[in-house]
Amino acid sequence: MSAETQTCQFEAETARLLDLVIHSLYTEKEIFLRELISNSSDALDRLRFESLTDAALVPAGQEFEIRLETGTSPRTLSVIDTGIGMSREDAIKNLGTIARSGTREAREKLQAAKSAEDAASLIGMFGVGFYSSFMVADRVVVVTRKAGEATATRWESRGDGSYTISDSERDTSGTTVTLYLRDADHDAGIEDFTATWQLTSIVKRHSDFINYPIVMVEAAKEEGGQPERRVLNTMKPIWTRSRSEVTEQEYNEFYKHITHDWQDALVNYAYKAEGLHEYQALVFVPSKASPDLYYSSPDTGIRLYARRVLVIEKCQDLLPTYLRFVRGVVDASDLPLNISRQRLQHDLHITQIRKWLTRKVLDSLENLRTNEGTKYAQMWKEFGRAIKEGAGSDFDHKDRITSLLMFESTHDATALTSLKDYVARMPEGQADIYYLTGGSRSAVENSPHLEAIREKGYEVLFMLDPVDEYMLQFMPEFDGKQLKSAAKGALDLDKKDAEGKKEDPAKETEEAAEREHYASLLTGVQERLSEDIKEVRLSHRLVKSPACLVVDDYEMSAYMEKLLSQAKGDVPKRKRVLELNPKHPVVVGLRKRFEANASDPVVDDSATVIFGMALLAEGSEIADPVKFNEAMVRMTQRSLGE
Repeated sequence: MSAETQTCQFEAETARLLDLVIHSLYTEKEIFLRELISNSSDALDRLRFESLTDAALVPAGQEFEIRLETGTSPRTLSVIDTGIGMSREDAIKNLGTIARSGTREAREKLQAAKSAEDAASLIGMFGVGFYSSFMVADRVVVVTRKAGEATATRWESRGDGSYTISDSERDTSGTTVTLYLRDADHDAGIEDFTATWQLTSIVKRHSDFINYPIVMVEAAKEEGGQPERRVLNTMKPIWTRSRSEVTEQEYNEFYKHITHDWQDALVNYAYKAEGLHEYQALVFVPSKASPDLYYSSPDTGIRLYARRVLVIEKCQDLLPTYLRFVRGVVDASDLPLNISRQRLQHDLHITQIRKWLTRKVLDSLENLRTNEGTKYAQMWKEFGRAIKEGAGSDFDHKDRITSLLMFESTHDATALTSLKDYVARMPEGQADIYYLTGGSRSAVENSPHLEAIREKGYEVLFMLDPVDEYMLQFMPEFDGKQLKSAAKGALDLDKKDAEGKKEDPAKETEEAAEREHYASLLTGVQERLSEDIKEVRLSHRLVKSPACLVVDDYEMSAYMEKLLSQAKGDVPKRKRVLELNPKHPVVVGLRKRFEANASDPVVDDSATVIFGMALLAEGSEIADPVKFNEAMVRMTQRSLGE
């Protein structure tokens, strides 16, 4: 290892983000101390865990603690821990770069933030808490020594785009972060962070729950005396305390400590299991989804403790993937401290905890839906898409998941509805639950597929998330009612008898006559559009529109085909069914024209135009726009007598 001092440049993205951190935040500057204490706590957790298998990492007499020390000339604040520490390479990696994904996105969102509070919440999302030190300091010096190594490392920066790194000395493993504070008298918004009362207040407010003593070291009151040490936090794990003993502010500060989120959690729940196996849990539902929740493998998980000792910081085996947004801690009293990640996946205790915790979380969300509709709506807006994934993956809790689902519908354009509420509103005679999938409400609410259903007064659910197509494959019915797509199958809403015949004989006779009357036209249109459609038939779902395209009951929907095409780029062309409305003037006129002269070129152009109109009505692209445009021009010329 070289003893020379190196001057290094921050990564370009890190430098830009650091500049925004320093200059974009004008409130809550005290949060820097919470972030530094949180980092120290994590370092102590890691050393404590590593020492279970390598006791030599912690020399005899070394205390697990976090110390705060101040100086007056120059004004400094040091946050000192006896944790795992960093090597030279670790310091470059962890302090010179931002390793987490999304740095560019973080910078763009910060630049677009409308207020300091917005910027603060975004910074928390992207895990750059250490850099908040530069909000209150002109210079930051880090001296760190990794457990098991003899040489320490010194890292120093003024937050100006570069830093220096060199070898140093430190008596024990751990890290000392020294902030050379800005002048509180000349810098608006900077408090005196050397004042004992100020530091005590911040620790009590933000870090009272830390599991290690946070010690304030004060100068001796008498010359030649010993410095005074005072523990500022209670150190009692928050999840072991009765709910009546903990304030909502304390819960939120603990949440921010374990997540580095700058916003309060939406809700929190405490659970305790007693019996053959005992474990406690404290979980939180965030107010906002993390930027990577739906677009990559999110860096999430529940903290797993064994008898208050942190075993795994982000354990993804304690909850199913669809609940990956839930954060918190689980403390198991009979879990071995030296359990490995490989053993964890097969440990019977973990399996039991997973089932218990999943059930508890789902029940709590159902209670939130029932009793706090506004909060539930906010939760669903952020995490509903994730919960829907569970309908196709967690069959043990399928009923619980189904009860949580919320959808837009034709019932109320401003509110979501559950399946249970939909069924409660079903009028007499309605047998199925109707839905339609699409990319947005505007794309589906005026679809021709809904005409007969809406005329009947039946409600239609709008499935507008891409995950809905996946979910529906595993949810064919609810409460004994079939979920039926308005754009699939031969929809017929008339009442039928036990033999499947219409209860209204006159209607049955009328439709039979229509089928016979239109038989030759249907065959003629089928022949003309054979490259695009597999069948032409009369429709029971159309009232105002001349035509629409549908698929069979168990085929892929048009929206699903569109999603796959966007994702893969090359999806085989699939023929669908063209339904014609026998009562629409366009279709009636086409039949008369065909019967008069089956070879009339107007019939060819009309078939092309009707097919194109059906595609446009559902929001699909016309495969051959030139052919469609030419047919439209000829039809327009004829209508104008040209």
